[in-house]
This record gives sequence, structure tokens and C-alpha cells, in this order.
Amino acid sequence: MDTLRKQFLRHIAQTSPSPMLVEVERAEGSCFYTPEGKRYYDLVAGVSVSNAGHNNPAVTTAICRQAQAYTHVMVYGEMVERPQVRYAARLAEYLPAPLDTVYFVNSGAEAVEGALKLAKRRTGRRRMIACHNAYHGSTHGSMSVMDAPEFSEAYGPLLPGVEWIRFNALDDLTLITEETACVLVEPVQGEAGVRLPAPGYLEALRRRCDETGALLIFDEIQTGFGRTGAMFAMQRYGVTPDIVCLAKALGGGMPLGAFVSSQAIMECLSHDPALGHITTFGGHPVCCAAGLAAMEYLIEHRCLEEVERKGALFEQLLAAHPAVGEIRRSGLLLAVEVGSSDRLYRMMELFKEEGILSDWFLFCDTAFRISPPLVITDDEIRDACRIIRRCLDRLG
Repeated sequence: MDTLRKQFLRHIAQTSPSPMLVEVERAEGSCFYTPEGKRYYDLVAGVSVSNAGHNNPAVTTAICRQAQAYTHVMVYGEMVERPQVRYAARLAEYLPAPLDTVYFVNSGAEAVEGALKLAKRRTGRRRMIACHNAYHGSTHGSMSVMDAPEFSEAYGPLLPGVEWIRFNALDDLTLITEETACVLVEPVQGEAGVRLPAPGYLEALRRRCDETGALLIFDEIQTGFGRTGAMFAMQRYGVTPDIVCLAKALGGGMPLGAFVSSQAIMECLSHDPALGHITTFGGHPVCCAAGLAAMEYLIEHRCLEEVERKGALFEQLLAAHPAVGEIRRSGLLLAVEVGSSDRLYRMMELFKEEGILSDWFLFCDTAFRISPPLVITDDEIRDACRIIRRCLDRLG
């Protein structure tokens, strides 16, 4: 093991006992390369971060220009910074009304934290509801709305007053009452293994929140910016939340998150007390410049119009393999079932050998993830699927 890998293990705090330990030399488009020149097809995209592709020239140019103008000046919300303002205005154009007021933060977890605080402040209520098998972040507040004792038990006590409902279970909506501050859901569940909403479910959820006065929060951290074939998944289903959480692709490869609501709801963070939510680096001008450039690239190059077709091509090329039990898909977010966790972990080893970066899902360890950059080409899809099929053949 070379010196850099030894230093990685010695000085970089580890998240698991078995990191991949693949060294990245450079990345471009839908691939990254090791110092030895080995190519990997990136079928994770940083967990739906690099939607506009690695080393996108439009994004890197925007980063360099903004860095030369100014980087951090003052804590978020005090100064008029062009990248923040332009990006917030552009987001408001693409989000359905009345989602027009953006609070930029640093990550998805912080976006969820801010949304939960906003809902409590706006409603004056303290009970919160989230879905089973949903991941919203690893900070104390975001972990509190994750029903996964194997992840959270060691860090308790967490926030009180949280209940969970089953995604797509209409009967569970009765748990939403006049005491509920908010209901936090993903319009398409990601870490559950790509679970799509049943027809009418999101509409019924919206109605129940309206009846009880609870605020509906959508976590679009994975599904935003074209991943499902629409700019935001909510647009596929015609249901608008009171608050939406964004991150991952929001920053175009740079660290950026946001929670977005109406001005009427958001303004309550500014008084009684003032500074209801504050952040030093949220909406960093370089990150906002990168995110805006990535969004404009997706729009200008009509990338979203190709997402459904590209996702269907992956499905078509893999579904018939005898080792594949099922494929669940929303746009270019796919879960490919291989039957057991043992088989899945073996697939991860084969992928590493063959030059594929994939992953499993936190709450579904029988399926591997396909969520490549949206700019992946048809030829790259076919070649990646050729390698995946070869790994499936070896799996037996």
C-alpha cells in the first residue's frame, strides 16, 4: 500500500472499517481515473451530486471567475452577493409557486435541520412525522427523523416527538394531526432502494397536511436537478410542498444546500428572535456560482429531456439478465436487485475489479445503485452495461 493510502487510513477519519481505497487522479464527464490510468465508470455521481458531469468546463470556469472576484466576505444573509442572488432567483423560476424564498446552507443535513426548525417556528407545534426507511442526514436533528436504530441508537437521546409512517400507506396518514408541525418525505425514496410513490399517494398526503395545518416538507436532495427526468421530482407528480430541501447537485460538485419556502413562511426566521437560523459559509459565493453554472448547463443542453430515455436504456440492457431479480427506476435513478446482501457485496468487489463505481442503499442491501451523471452518453451506457453484465455473469 503506497504512502498516500497509508496517510488516508491514518489521518482521515473513517466512516466504516472497509473503505474502497481507490485513489482518484482525475475525473471527467462520467468517468474517473486512478494514478495508474485505470478508468472507472462513475454510476454513483457522488450520490447524485455530479449531474452535469465531472470537470464540466462551464462549472470550472464559473468557479475560477468567482474565486478571482471574491470568496467569503461575511456570514450568510448580510451582504448582497451576486452569485447568491442570481441563483436564488433562477431557482424560484423553476420551482412551483409559492416556493420563491431560498435559504442557502452548506449541506443536505443542514437543509433538513433548517426546514424542521422553520416548521416548528411557523406552526408553534413540536411533533414531527417522517417515513420509515428514509435517510435525511447524520446530524442530531436530521438523524432524529430517521427510523434506523442501528445508525442512531449509539447517539441518543435524539429529538423527542417524532413518529414514522410507511411510505405509500394511506392508512398511516391519520397519524398526521393538529399537533403535527411537519411531515418530511422524499417524493421518491432513495435509500429505501428507489421506491416510487403510488398513484394518488402524494396528493392524499398534501390534502391531509392541509386539513391539519401541518407543513409538508419534501426532501429533494437526491431527486433534484433532473435526476428523475424533471428539474424537481415534485413536478412529475404535480404536488407542491410548503418547504423543499435541496443539496447534492445544487452545488454543481461544490458543497451547497438550501431549504426553500414561501416568503410568508420563511420570514418568521428573521424576528422574535432575530437570527433564527444562521450559518457562516452557507451560500458561499464560489459554491453558488458553481451551482448556477451547472443548472444553466443542464437547461441549455436540454439534458433533462434525455434522462428518461437514458434510464430506460440502462433498464433495457440489464433487466433480462438472469441474475437480476427486479429493477426499480425513476429517470436515471435505478435500483438493480440481485437477491441477497452476500451477492450484492460480491458485486461490489467485482465492480471494483472491473472498473465500475456503484453502491448499495442504506435501507436496501440487496440492490446496487445506478445514478450516473446525467451527461452520460448512450455509448458509455452500453459499455458500462457490458461490464455490469460481465460482473453479473461472474456472480453466477
